[in-house]
Amino acid sequence: MQQIPNLTSLRFFLAILVVIFHIPEFFANRNLPFYNETSIFLRGNESVWMFFSLSGFLIIKQLYNEKLNSNSINLKNFFLKRIYRIFPLYYLVLIYGFIHYQIILPKIGFTFNNNYNLIEGIVLSATFFSNIFLTYSPGGILEILWSIGIEEQFYLFIAPLLYFTPFRRITTVLVLVTFIYLVLFTNENFTFLTNYKMYFFFFTFSGICAILLEHVDFKSYINWLLYFLIGMYFFTPFLKDFFTENQYLIFSMLLFGLFLSCLSKKPVAILQNKTLHYLGTISYGIYMFHAITIQIVGFIILKFFPTIENNIFIITSYSLGIIMLSILMAHLSFKYFESYFLNLKKSLHPSNR
Repeated sequence: MQQIPNLTSLRFFLAILVVIFHIPEFFANRNLPFYNETSIFLRGNESVWMFFSLSGFLIIKQLYNEKLNSNSINLKNFFLKRIYRIFPLYYLVLIYGFIHYQIILPKIGFTFNNNYNLIEGIVLSATFFSNIFLTYSPGGILEILWSIGIEEQFYLFIAPLLYFTPFRRITTVLVLVTFIYLVLFTNENFTFLTNYKMYFFFFTFSGICAILLEHVDFKSYINWLLYFLIGMYFFTPFLKDFFTENQYLIFSMLLFGLFLSCLSKKPVAILQNKTLHYLGTISYGIYMFHAITIQIVGFIILKFFPTIENNIFIITSYSLGIIMLSILMAHLSFKYFESYFLNLKKSLHPSNR
């Protein structure tokens, strides 16, 4: 399948927004100097939502086109691809996370309150209910896994749904699922959906956009309006302050789906840059390793420079250090660990790789 332009590089920028959201969080909680006075440093959650939208856009488009071409969906191949891409790094970080908080921190003189049953935590995380485990505040390395759990839960739902849905009914079913789910999500009787961050509507709405707007060329003024709104969304507080919490989620869902449809139409030179494309390719690793690198850099500072000065040069230096170390770890992981499993996709039928 021909690769959709621009979206791989977009992953890198979204991953970096998550990193710069978590850096000041960690340092503020430990009374170390930090900076988060600009809106762009406060958009970590929104970046994950756009990740969800991006996943829904690509996955539903892929499943829809497969059913269009073959009148069926190879569920085995679909799930094998997800396993090869997600499981190895997920379980690597998961295992390290438990070792980190249960063994490493006490050994190096840092206390951490593991206020959960270890067996329950392992079971919830290992079965991709990490969004439920998140409510126990198990520590940043384990907490970031919640979004991967949501992705896996969505994959387990969407592929069988589209498999059993007649092709001509797919769009209708996705619209109904999105609408009904939003009604439930915003209903006070279903607060567990909010508590466990089950934002499945981001996936399905973007999938609807991928199907309905695939052959629609947006007018130039619509393109610029969407780009302007995305800039306002991430770089200013105005849009977030304008809506209630549920309205903001729905607005974000609509904006992301339309923006991704717009962005995927024609190559944008900077987003087609080879370096950015590669960084987007390893963005999963950047996301998965960044909490570990924050811990490493943060604890080095706590151990050896506990009276570090509060100035912009210091903050910028350790922030760039964390970002670069995250990229390095992601590169090494992709080259020497993840690629082994990704190469297993070659055993799948060529049309379903």
